[in-house]
Amino acid sequence: MDSSPSPGAPRSRRFDGRRADSVAAARGFVRSVLEAAGTPPEPLDTACLLVSELATNSFLHARTEVEVTVRAGEERIRLEVADRRPDLMPVPRTCPPNAGTGRGLGVVTELADRFGADRGGEEKRVWCELLLREGRPGAPSRWPPARPLAGPDTLPVVLIDLPGALHVTSEHHRHAVLRELALAGTIGDRLGVDPEELRAARDTCNVLGAAAQAALGDRRSVTGIRTVTLSLPAGSGPAVRLLRRVLESAEEASRDELLLTRPGLPQSQALQDWFFGQITAQLDGALPTAWTVVPRDPSASPLDLVPWDEEEVHTSRLATVVVDDDNLIVAVNAPAADLLGWDRDALVGRYLTTLIPDHLRQRHLAAFHSLLLTGQPRILGRPVPLPALHRDGHLVPVRLLIQAQEMADGHTVFIGQMVPRSTAFGPDPRPSHRRPAVRSTGVPEPPVPSHRGAPEETPDLPEAGRRPAAAAAAMAAMDRLSLLADVGRELADASELGQGLHAVSAHLVRRLADWCVIDLLDGETVERVGVMHRDRTRAEEGGLEGRLPPLSESARGPLARTLRGAGPLLLDGRIPPHPGECGLDSGYRSLFEQFACAGAVVAPLRARRQIFGALTLAREDPSDPFVESDLAFVDDLARAVALAVENQRLYDGTRYVAERLQRDLLPALPRMPGLRLDASYATSSVTTRIGGDWYDCFRLPDGDLALIIGDIAGHDLEAAITMSQLRSMLRGIALDRQEPAEEVLRRLDLADRSLRSATTATCVYGRMRELRPGDWEFHFSSAGHLPPLLVDPERGARLLEGGTGPMLGTGHDLPREGASVRVPQGATLLLFTDGLAERRGEDIDDSLRRLHDQALALAHEPLGTLCDELLIRLGADATDDIALLAVRPGQTDDADGERD
Repeated sequence: MDSSPSPGAPRSRRFDGRRADSVAAARGFVRSVLEAAGTPPEPLDTACLLVSELATNSFLHARTEVEVTVRAGEERIRLEVADRRPDLMPVPRTCPPNAGTGRGLGVVTELADRFGADRGGEEKRVWCELLLREGRPGAPSRWPPARPLAGPDTLPVVLIDLPGALHVTSEHHRHAVLRELALAGTIGDRLGVDPEELRAARDTCNVLGAAAQAALGDRRSVTGIRTVTLSLPAGSGPAVRLLRRVLESAEEASRDELLLTRPGLPQSQALQDWFFGQITAQLDGALPTAWTVVPRDPSASPLDLVPWDEEEVHTSRLATVVVDDDNLIVAVNAPAADLLGWDRDALVGRYLTTLIPDHLRQRHLAAFHSLLLTGQPRILGRPVPLPALHRDGHLVPVRLLIQAQEMADGHTVFIGQMVPRSTAFGPDPRPSHRRPAVRSTGVPEPPVPSHRGAPEETPDLPEAGRRPAAAAAAMAAMDRLSLLADVGRELADASELGQGLHAVSAHLVRRLADWCVIDLLDGETVERVGVMHRDRTRAEEGGLEGRLPPLSESARGPLARTLRGAGPLLLDGRIPPHPGECGLDSGYRSLFEQFACAGAVVAPLRARRQIFGALTLAREDPSDPFVESDLAFVDDLARAVALAVENQRLYDGTRYVAERLQRDLLPALPRMPGLRLDASYATSSVTTRIGGDWYDCFRLPDGDLALIIGDIAGHDLEAAITMSQLRSMLRGIALDRQEPAEEVLRRLDLADRSLRSATTATCVYGRMRELRPGDWEFHFSSAGHLPPLLVDPERGARLLEGGTGPMLGTGHDLPREGASVRVPQGATLLLFTDGLAERRGEDIDDSLRRLHDQALALAHEPLGTLCDELLIRLGADATDDIALLAVRPGQTDDADGERD
């Protein structure tokens, strides 16, 4: 009921804050009071909006009786909403720019002239004021700050390497899901969640949010990885587990499209699991585990959300296409446009399906919509072999890697990188180890490789802008040896060069310098692959990495001199300009103008009389510059880095040559009347090594068709060379000796012994023969290879177990057997290598059964579609190369030609 006010006094009314219609009732009450007081329309509407936000906040979080009070004076309007949950004070949340929920207190902050919250007795009162006349609003307003819980009943929870942006996104998603569950409950749709459990879960979510707000303070919205300590009630473990169960139920409902809120993307879900797991485990007495060392599915990377940079797309050497969450292309670089025959500008604004073959478009749309609606990735984070559609209509075999990244406005973009299947993901022959431009060391050490064990805690870092005392003075001999050893260890343990260079830079700015720069040289091309600064605030300046102006003859600055072999050079902190200064020189000088420098050393990355780049180390403290005695030590550090760069380039060059050899040896498929033929080859998605997988297909002089699939043991250049020798010998024997398959393999094994002694190989050799028009027989023999698979859409699928014999190269003359099988019209004969089926740690029978089921499900598809789908479904997480050869009896025409 309304209170009985005297004229000009505030008016109040109580509402049942557990009912959703209490918000509309509170808004109607305020409107009636203000209309009666003659309030102008604009402040009246603003007041109604403000009371709606405050009442909604109370309905969602307090769920008690509320009292709404409105005072309409001549100079101001004051609104108050009181509830009986003084333990839940309002905590404004940091929301992504495109967030549709969680902005209530932000709206009040922006529209009200004054606001606040008071706690007293058994209630809290949230209020705001609107000025009706120009004047001073009084003291500036702010919401009560979140304060850490303290006392004997609280425990600290240490979150090591908490990713800031990803945490904000994950927390916002939790609040949005719980909010929708609460609103659904008001209309009787509980979605399987008990109302009391939902209320307890919301309370726990608010407690965790307040604890995070107290721990992060003003840094809450800053991207980057940091370590924070939450103060939580000692007995809150069960409540956190309940919150986790409620959210898991909500995610299931969201994946079933029962909620409007989309499921969280993989990286957000991974962080939430780690967040809750750390809280419950540490409250039970366990030690903290850093986010950066927790194993994650590839689809849940990266460690934190970093706004994507369109410029990085255009400067990338990999063919890259970026699409938004409407499946529209928003960016494409020159390598992608050249690969697919398009002009870059002509592709932007088109749907991604423009680049997808017809037979895969529906599958792509289903997978893309499934990701958005269910949060379940299929190929996110995994290189997948599939064909792309060239502008002229032919297919381009590529391996596609898709990653999700966050845009500055909070939307998600999907970045697809394509590598022609003649190469594999990993460093290319001229690798680009690009990383964000400026790195901060306000984060713990990089993860320790698993064989060394993870640290129990992260060491405290020095204050930004200061080095530890041991580094501020001349480093002792043992300190220098320790740093050299750590640099060598990081480079040796890194899975790829860019990761190792980043880890080395972290050591250098912690223990020797205030900032460092690593530039790599390839011919005349200079690429800045890393800039790291101790001070996190300086790390936000960015824009320094990537391709630099070339090393031209006119370049005369310290960097150019060092790249030509001079140095190490001792710099006094200032690089003066000189007449005719080129782009490389001016860019290097601007680096010293952007960052303070009292002294620096630039040393060449030199190994075996070749220069691979330059390492720049700088100190900002005028009382502790680099001196002459530091030059030899910095030179030793640079040599260690140079050896790693050289080894990586030697490895890349060898792998590239072997892959080109392997790819060039794969044959074009012949045309055979009455048979459709298809073949695919894909390198491993999880390693840059090459293998000895191959296939071959050719017509024999008597008209039969030879079908061959094989695999050489090993993953190196020798394996590729051995494969080429074995393939050539088998083709020669088969063409010269038109004998049964088992006899051809016997002769191949004998001939093979004259070339090598220690390498083994597996192989299937067979002949497709047309007994009468439309009636085909496959006679084959296997040398230790996985059996072929016959897929008949009418009779099912079966493995052809006959014709088995020992591997090639064992040195034993054991009998070999042959087998024959009829291949009906419309059936598909599949010859494949183990990469398509086998998985580490899995029984081979289970692997073959999975291949059997997938192939049978595709039995009615066109042959090219069947091969592409098998690679997509089974090749995404393959740890070995894949070769696949397929043949299907049936009517052929000119449309069934060779595939690229």
